[in-house]
Amino acid sequence: MIKVLLVEDSLVAMTLLKKLLNSSPDLKVVGCARTGVEALEMIPKLNPDVICTDLHMPQMNGLELTSEVMARYPRPILVISASVQDDDPQHVFNLLEAGAIDILPKPRGGQPSDYDLIKQPLINKIKVLSGVKVFSKNRKYSSPLPEKKVTETTHFTPSSFIKSNVKIVAIGASTGGPQALQEILSQLPATFPVPIICVQHISEGFLQGLVDWLTTACKLSVKIAQPGVSPQVGNIYFPPEGQHLELDTSGQFLCSNAPPLGGHRPSITVTFKSVARFYRSSAIGVLLTGMGKDGAEGMAAIASSGGFTIAQDQASCVVFGMPKEAIALGAAKEILPLKAIAPLLLKKSSQ
Repeated sequence: MIKVLLVEDSLVAMTLLKKLLNSSPDLKVVGCARTGVEALEMIPKLNPDVICTDLHMPQMNGLELTSEVMARYPRPILVISASVQDDDPQHVFNLLEAGAIDILPKPRGGQPSDYDLIKQPLINKIKVLSGVKVFSKNRKYSSPLPEKKVTETTHFTPSSFIKSNVKIVAIGASTGGPQALQEILSQLPATFPVPIICVQHISEGFLQGLVDWLTTACKLSVKIAQPGVSPQVGNIYFPPEGQHLELDTSGQFLCSNAPPLGGHRPSITVTFKSVARFYRSSAIGVLLTGMGKDGAEGMAAIASSGGFTIAQDQASCVVFGMPKEAIALGAAKEILPLKAIAPLLLKKSSQ
């Protein structure tokens, strides 16, 4: 049984969320708090496995609560917020930076039918988060993930470098990805010599907030790809919301509403395979933390085309699913802790 603590100041929203969660035989809401202050008092008594919190609340908001929880009682936190539609959705991503693991948009309507639409995604996310190991974070600690030592599975050695004329970097991520992307992309200088394409699985409505949040941390320009435009140096591109991102025969962006692949649109594998077809040995593929196997076959395509591939190691992943699948296919030429990925990208792109 997965024990959940709900933190929500709206009585209507709390009642509907509680009903949804208790409908699953694997979940049990063990406590409900109207403010972050109440939640902090409940945590040591109830010992929840997962905390679901809103952002805007009286006395102590979701950001302050997340910071306190990660400093005092670290455990997985899911943000359920309607703030994605507010003027500054970046607030939601500040919670991820403070230690929250994932986000889910809260329905604007207060009817049961509105909440039924998020029932299964909500239950699925909580089940995934219940198995995530989290670490204590200082309240002023701004790095998205704690630094990890290189493990025995890491193959990061100077002799493993293969000289190549790198022209593109493609990165895929899912659960835990926003924090991992910030960690990597914020380390890259404005003079990084090749364009970057990123595919992040994220709930509908949060893409622009992600782009804005990364923009504050990155020296490179972060933007949503536009059809008919070629990737340019100095830019980090994301697919338009709900669309696959590919490259046509001229190397220009092609955005499509083709059916989801493995339940995902955008799909990391779709983008990676397209990058492999156009750039072949001039591409670097990076697969980061995430549940499932999206991106594994795409990374295999990059590797088969002579490109260079990197999988995030298990110790630094929030969820090791996608990198694990790529490693199982033999698609990862390097298996690295998160902290080591940006330095290798810098080295490879400058060769």
